[in-house]
Amino acid sequence: MKTDNLRIDLDRLLGRLDDLATVGAIDGGGVCRLALSDEDKAGRDKVRGWMTDLGLAVTVDGIGNVVGLRPGQEDGPPVMIGSHIDTVATGGRYDGNLGVLAGLEVVAVLNDAGMTTRRPIAVAFFTNEEGARFHPDMMGSGVHQGDLSLETALAADGIDGATVGAELARIGYAGDAPVGAVTPHCFLELHVEQGPVLEEEGITIGAVTGVQGISWTEYRFTGVSNHAGTTPMGMRNDAGYVAAAVAMEARSIARDMGGNQVATVGTIELGPGLVNVIANEARVTVDLRNTDDKALMAAEERMAAFVTGTAGAEGVGMESRSLARFAPVDFDPAMIDLVAGTATALGHSVKRMPSGAGHDAQMFAPNCPTAMVFVPSKDGISHNVAEYTAPEDLRAGADVLLQAALSKAGEA
Repeated sequence: MKTDNLRIDLDRLLGRLDDLATVGAIDGGGVCRLALSDEDKAGRDKVRGWMTDLGLAVTVDGIGNVVGLRPGQEDGPPVMIGSHIDTVATGGRYDGNLGVLAGLEVVAVLNDAGMTTRRPIAVAFFTNEEGARFHPDMMGSGVHQGDLSLETALAADGIDGATVGAELARIGYAGDAPVGAVTPHCFLELHVEQGPVLEEEGITIGAVTGVQGISWTEYRFTGVSNHAGTTPMGMRNDAGYVAAAVAMEARSIARDMGGNQVATVGTIELGPGLVNVIANEARVTVDLRNTDDKALMAAEERMAAFVTGTAGAEGVGMESRSLARFAPVDFDPAMIDLVAGTATALGHSVKRMPSGAGHDAQMFAPNCPTAMVFVPSKDGISHNVAEYTAPEDLRAGADVLLQAALSKAGEA
């Protein structure tokens, strides 16, 4: 059967995106489905139901990853399409969700055509990709691919004191399938760019070359509370000052190193939190990223030295812990070529580009041929209720995903 004329049904894809966005809906059109929350359970149930309706054989593994398998003409490792459906607290409707629901659309197109591919096709969504409630991010795909032990993941504490294992059991997604039971022939993920490059350059498709390295560190500082008016500046042990200095240093590191180095302080918490009292405690999170691992390590070393020196000079106690650390990942050149070539054949402009955000695909890349397809994000906005990708771009990305998956599913 000729397959190069198959296209996705945009209305069906948009309908599922809209339907899923009602689960955990928040003001402004956004979504809050933190991993393993009641809202996440409801979203999981909905997507799992769609998988069953499409005739997929659905399994849930020990970390709660859900995989729907469509048989092929032959047994063997499937072409896997996947992403996540958990969100940050103020998320949009496309981040992660597009990749999963476009995978279901691939299956729906094949069902409509009455076509069975040579290889099986699997559609998956992975637990706690965002890392917004539990650390580290990419947890489910990390366990699936052996980068993180199941025991460590299940014991992880959430920001609300809950543990992954207990919450999986509570929402009914502590599955009995062994982790990593599905070893894919290849892995494909469609995702919104979450940045401004494609829109700014007027490009429709990003053929992602890899994912930059990510380093998350939490610092806790312990000082001495004292009167804000009577304590001379030179006699303070100010945890708040050290926290603020860390934020300034993060920006300096990114500015001084230039290139692909970025740095973000996403959390600063001070105690006792009173306008006229010197802070006696502070918590700061630092997010460092770079496409070059040696450069990322240099940034980490500079930050660590700065924190130690500044806390010591202020007479403030310091503790640190790593929340996540992922080395940069390169995707398979042949898979990148497949995405780029497919996009070109479909008449779309293409840019080869790295991803600034972490994705489930990076956990698969060391173990099987992996690629990602990016589509533009309006104004580069993501992790925000205003996240938006135009329908014509959603269609273009999903059609590239469909044709790339068909190409790989036809391989021996």
